[in-house]
Amino acid sequence: MSEIQDPHVSQPALQKFVYDFTEGNRDLKDLLGGKGANLAEMTNLGLPVPPGFTITTEACKVYLDSGTEPAALRDEVSAHLDALEKKMGKKLGQADDPLLVSVRSGAKFSMPGMMDTVLNIGLSDASVIGLAAQAGEERFAWDSYRRLIQMFGKTVLDVDGDLFEEALEAAKHAKGAATDVDLDAADLKTLVENFKDIVVKETGHDFPQEPREQMDLAVRAVFDSWNTDRAKLYRRQERIPGDLGTAVNICSMVFGNLGPDSGTGVAFTRDPASGHQGVYGDYLQNAQGEDVVAGIRNTVPLADLEQLDKASYDQLMQIMETLETHYKDLCDIEFTIERGHLWMLQTRVGKRTAGAAFRIATQLVDQGLIDEAEALQRVNGAQLAQLMFPRFDETAKADLLGRGIAASPGAAVGKAVFDSYTAVKWSRSGEKVILIRRETNPDDLNGMIAAEGILTSRGGKTSHAAVVARGMGKTCVCGAEELEVDTKRRRMTARGPDGKAAIVIEEGDVVSIDGSSGKVYLGEVPVVPSPVVEYFEGRMHAGADDANELVQAVHRIMAYADRVRRLRVRANADNAEDANRARRFGAQGIGLCRTEHMFLGERRELVERLILADTDSERDQALDSLLPLQKADFIELFESMDGLPVTVRLLDPPLHEFLPDITELSVRVALAESRKDANENDLRLLQAVHKLHEQNPMLGLRGVRLGLVIPGLFAMQVRAIAEAAAHRKNAKGDPRPEIMIPLVGTVQELEIVRDEAEKVIAEVEAATGTELKLTLGTMIELPRAALTAGQLAEAAEFFSFGTNDLTQTVWGFSRDDVEASFFTAYLEKGIFGVSPFETIDRDGVGALVRSAVTAGRATRPDLKLGVCGEHGGDPESVHFFHEVGLDYVSCSPFRIPVARLEAGRAAAASKGSDSR
Repeated sequence: MSEIQDPHVSQPALQKFVYDFTEGNRDLKDLLGGKGANLAEMTNLGLPVPPGFTITTEACKVYLDSGTEPAALRDEVSAHLDALEKKMGKKLGQADDPLLVSVRSGAKFSMPGMMDTVLNIGLSDASVIGLAAQAGEERFAWDSYRRLIQMFGKTVLDVDGDLFEEALEAAKHAKGAATDVDLDAADLKTLVENFKDIVVKETGHDFPQEPREQMDLAVRAVFDSWNTDRAKLYRRQERIPGDLGTAVNICSMVFGNLGPDSGTGVAFTRDPASGHQGVYGDYLQNAQGEDVVAGIRNTVPLADLEQLDKASYDQLMQIMETLETHYKDLCDIEFTIERGHLWMLQTRVGKRTAGAAFRIATQLVDQGLIDEAEALQRVNGAQLAQLMFPRFDETAKADLLGRGIAASPGAAVGKAVFDSYTAVKWSRSGEKVILIRRETNPDDLNGMIAAEGILTSRGGKTSHAAVVARGMGKTCVCGAEELEVDTKRRRMTARGPDGKAAIVIEEGDVVSIDGSSGKVYLGEVPVVPSPVVEYFEGRMHAGADDANELVQAVHRIMAYADRVRRLRVRANADNAEDANRARRFGAQGIGLCRTEHMFLGERRELVERLILADTDSERDQALDSLLPLQKADFIELFESMDGLPVTVRLLDPPLHEFLPDITELSVRVALAESRKDANENDLRLLQAVHKLHEQNPMLGLRGVRLGLVIPGLFAMQVRAIAEAAAHRKNAKGDPRPEIMIPLVGTVQELEIVRDEAEKVIAEVEAATGTELKLTLGTMIELPRAALTAGQLAEAAEFFSFGTNDLTQTVWGFSRDDVEASFFTAYLEKGIFGVSPFETIDRDGVGALVRSAVTAGRATRPDLKLGVCGEHGGDPESVHFFHEVGLDYVSCSPFRIPVARLEAGRAAAASKGSDSR
C-alpha cells in the first residue's frame, strides 16, 4: 500500500543542479564555483556578460561518486537551454544561424589551465555553413570549426593533442604561413577534414555531429577533468581540498576571431607582478581566448587597444574600475570584442606575486577600500618568505642572453632543461634546473613544480606559464622572443649582441633568469640579500621618505600584525650570533637553546670522555672541564637576550652523535691488530662503543635518561646556567633563564631532576649572594608525556612542545629515513596533503597537543605553553597553535618574521570570527 502524503506537511524541495547567470552571486562559490559565481555577479552588476547557466559542483560530486550524472540533471539542463535559446533567438547548432556555446570548468578555487574547456559547441558539417552565412565571414566559421574539433578531440575524446598540432603545422608549412591567422578559408576546410580523419583513426568513430551530444559529452569531460593527474597535482601543490568538485559553465559564444575589429584579451586592474596601478594585460586581434592564455601567439600590450578600438578600450577601463571597487581587490578579467562589441567572459580576484600582494594591500587601505585587519588577511607568511629570498647583484658582470616579460619575480639559477620529464628527473637527483619551453601547457605542471624557474619564448603576463608561476611563487620570464627554443634538439639559441655569433645553450648549461626585470643570463649570476631582509636586520629604514615601496608596505603590515597578535615569537638559537640576529628579526626571547650544539667541534672530545668515563674521578674531571665552557656560553647568550626569556634545554643528544663511528673504529683497530701495533686506547674505546651501541639511538639513551644515568651531568649544566645568570645580574643585567628537561615520559623523571636542580640553584644563590628566579619545565615530545600532562604540570612551570620528535613518535616515523624513502609516494597518492613534519598533523599530533594544553592548565592555570619544533615557523601550524591557546612559538631566526605575521593573521581572523 502506497503511503499517502499529507498535503499540509511541507515536503523537502528537490535539489537544484542548474542556475542561470541571473540567479547566482559571488557568495555562492561553493556551489557555482569561482567562475560561475563571478559571471553571476557581473550579470547582477549590469555588465555585458553573454547569457548562460551553471551546472553546480553538487552535480559534479554526484557524478564523481556514482559514475553517472544526477537523474534530474538532463531535464534541468534542457529547461535552461530552452530558455537560453529563446533569449538568443536561435537554436543550439541549427543549420541556418546556429547558437554556439562554450563549456568551461569552474572550481571554487582558481586552478588555471588544470581543467578542461571546449569552445564552439554546436558546430557541425551543416551548421558551419550557416555560421559562415550569418557572419558573412567564411574563414571565421571554418576556423571556429577546426578549433572545436581540436579541443573536443583532445579534451573529450582523449586524442593525442600533438596529432592536431602537427596537422596544423603542416598546413602552415604548406601555405608558407607564419601563424594560423594566415590560413584562408580553403586551407581551414582542408584542415577540418584532416582533423576529422584524425578523430576517426584514433577513436574509431566520426566526430559527433549532433549538438546536444557534443554538449553533454563536454560536460562529462569537464567533470572528469577534476580528477586528472595534473589537477590532483595542482591541488596538492596549492593545498586545495580534493572533494570540492568543479562547476560547469555553459555560456553563449561570442567571437574574437571575426577579423581585425574583433579580438580577445586578459586584463588586470593592477600589475600582478608589482602591484602598481596602470593598464596591464594582453590583447590579441582576431583570436579566441585560449590563444592568449596558451601563449601560442605573442600578444600586444593592453594599452595598444586604445589605438585599435578606443570605444571598447574606454568601456573596458570603466568596467575594470567598477570591478576593482566592487571586489575591493586586484581583479583578473577575460574579455572578448566581437566586431566592436565588448563582452566580459570572466573575472576573479587575481593571483599576484608576493611583492604585489603587500603593495596592493596597503594601497587599498590608503584608498579606503579595506581596513588594516583586512589588509593583514590579504598577505601570508609564504609570500613574506619569498620576499626574503636573495636577488641578483645588479653590479656583477653577467652575460646577457636576452630579455623577456617579467612575469613572476625572483632570482633563479639552474641547468637548462627542455621538458618536464627531465626537470623532474634532474631535480630528484639534486640538480637545480630552469625549465625552458616555447610555451607551457597544463601537462608541464610537474616540471614547473620541480624547476627553480620557468622561461618561455612566447606568451605574456597572462599566459599559462605566468599565471601558474605566480600562483606557486616561482620565478618566471615569458615572451623572450629573441631566444629561439628548439625542444626537439634540446637547445636554445640567443642572437649574438652587436652582430656577433649566436650563442647556443645546450641542455645542462647553467642559466640565470630574473623574474623582476625579465633578463636572462648565461651562467650563474651572484646574488645579494633581499631588501626585506635588510629591513628586518635594521639596515634599511622604512620611513615615509623611503623610496622602497615594498619595504614600506611590509613595514606597515608587520607593525599591525605585531599590534594585534597574542602569540609571542621566540627563536631557536644556540649561540650569541644567532641570538643577536633573532633579536633584530623581532624575537621576544629564545624558546630553544640546544646545549648539545655547544659541544660540537673541538669540545666533542670532552663529552666523549664524560660518556665513556669508567670511574667517578674520570667523570668528575670531564664535568669540571665542561662547566666553565658552558658558563661562558650562557653568559654570552643572556647578554644577547637581556630582559627576555631564554629556554635552555639540558643535554639531549642521541648518544651516537658524540661517540666515534663504530665501523670506522672497528676497521682502524683491525688494521692495527694486523700490523701488530694496536693502540690500547683504541681497543678500550671500541669495547666501550660496542657496549653503548644502540640499534635506534633516537629512542635510546638520550634526554632525561642520559641525565639520570650519568651522575652530575644535569647538575653541571644547571650550575653553569645559574652561575651565568648570577654573573649577568650582578652586572646590572636582567637574565631570565628557563631550564627545560627533555624527553620526559613520566613525572617521576621530572621530579628527580627538578629536586637536583633546585639544590644546585640554592647553592649558587648562597655562594653569589644573588637571588635567582629560574623556572623549570619540560618538553612534551612523547605521546605519554602528552597523555599524562596533568601529572607533569604538578612538577613543571612550563611546557614546550617538541613537535619534531612528537610527530616521529606519534606516526612511528624515523624522519631521516622516511622522507627519502616513501614520502614522495605518499604525497603523490594523496595520503598526505603535506608532510606532517612541515605542517602539524592536526588530527593526530595536534589532538595530543590540544589534550596536553587542557590537562596541563587544569592542573596549573598559569602554566606557560610554547612550541619549539620546526612547526613553530610554519604558517598553517602557527594558526593551530593560536587556536589551542599556546603562549608562544619558537622557530629559526630567519622564520621569525613569518611567524610574527602569521600570529597576527591568526589573531585578526579569530577576532573577526568572534565578531561574526
